Amino acid sequence: MKNKVSVSFMMLGILFCVCLVASNFLETKLIQLGVIPGFGSISVTAGLLVFPISYIINDCIAEVWGYRKARLIIWMGFAMNFLVVGISQLAIQLPGAPFWEGEEAFNFVFGLAPRIVAASLLAFLVGSFLNAYVMSRMKIASQGKHFSYRAVLSTLAGESADSILFFPIAFGGLMPVNELLKMIIVQAILKTLYEIIILPVTIRVVKYIKKVDGSDVYDENVSYNVLKVTEI
Repeated sequence: MKNKVSVSFMMLGILFCVCLVASNFLETKLIQLGVIPGFGSISVTAGLLVFPISYIINDCIAEVWGYRKARLIIWMGFAMNFLVVGISQLAIQLPGAPFWEGEEAFNFVFGLAPRIVAASLLAFLVGSFLNAYVMSRMKIASQGKHFSYRAVLSTLAGESADSILFFPIAFGGLMPVNELLKMIIVQAILKTLYEIIILPVTIRVVKYIKKVDGSDVYDENVSYNVLKVTEI
């Protein structure tokens, strides 16, 4: 196992962090998608635009470099999210210029409620690690075959856990329970569909990276302890 990272890994890692930071702020907007007869109106957070990309990258990293590298990038994404939230809170506390009229809008976008921050960070960690774990175990069980099947199932597991944690913590008590349940179900389904739709691109990216990077790790005897960040 190489104790260094390649350019491919670095680029995916940067994109992973950018998507996470962007989705954290986009989660504050709810988008109305339409109405399904018998189900009612369908609403999702704007984070749906970019957040599923992080799971696709997670799949790519776990498939090519294994669970150890996936664990590293998950914690890196968490740290970057935490850092940006912290800097945003500092910026909000600093006094604005007297002639500046955008403070209310700025505070609305960047002044995330503590419960939304907590919900987002916790759901991200649980969902991402579950996604990487399922991907890793299924790769060993299938002897590296059926990548598409593994990618979809691992994403479904991770996204479901993410939604089940995020919405009750972030919006519990602020909207009807039936609306919360609908958002949990719809978000998990739509994020998984996102993965399925973009799967042809994901497959080509994985094949290309394996060829260029020369890496195709199987997590034999790996520790799935999420805290062993230095074990790469």
